[in-house]
Amino acid sequence: MDITTLPVISTLLDLTSRGLLALTSLLTPWTGAFAGALAIVLVTLVVRSTLIPAGIAQAKADQARMRLAPRRREIQTRHRGDRERLQRETMQLYRSENVSPFASCLPILIQAPIVGLLYSVFIHASIAGHANELLSQTLLGVPLGTSLLHAVTTGTADPATWLVIGCLVLAIAAVGEITRRAFRVEPVEGVPLGVLGALQFATAVVAVFVPLAAGVYLLTTVTWTLAQRVVLRRVYG
Repeated sequence: MDITTLPVISTLLDLTSRGLLALTSLLTPWTGAFAGALAIVLVTLVVRSTLIPAGIAQAKADQARMRLAPRRREIQTRHRGDRERLQRETMQLYRSENVSPFASCLPILIQAPIVGLLYSVFIHASIAGHANELLSQTLLGVPLGTSLLHAVTTGTADPATWLVIGCLVLAIAAVGEITRRAFRVEPVEGVPLGVLGALQFATAVVAVFVPLAAGVYLLTTVTWTLAQRVVLRRVYG
């Protein structure tokens, strides 16, 4: 069963498609062929602007977790052989200090449906019974509905596809590396530090699988996240 045919999902896809098309038409006189990609960038900036309070909450939670790090390490040492007790004591520490260990996940959870909508509207030939006009939008000659993995597996990956999507993936990875160097990765019990560091590049891996449009969103949002963390670190330490 295709869940995009469900009334609620179909309506959301239709509204997303119409909104992007309207914004693209508005930008076309000034930006030409870049209008479709810039429309996605603007949507991303609007979404991230509304998430600034969540970003502030995340920064405060990060600051509190750093403050509690010595006590958390003490708990880990004391209860290393009892994982259930370790988890219970750690959560009790967070509750006693009114710190949410999940605050850093909130921006990601909120954005997940938006990325899903962008993914969906660029992989369907028709939406709500009409042709999907978004599929005609391109970035430097590459359709915004193109994914690198699909192009490679179907043999349709031309030099432009490799260049545009390849550069996009490398740009996302570069932002991930800057983030990794600028912000210390906090250790997690039972998870190798190298694995945590590699997670900074997970978004770049995702960009290989999703349409170019979703990749543009991902590049914009990780860049925003890095800039926001730099600003909030100056404010909250």
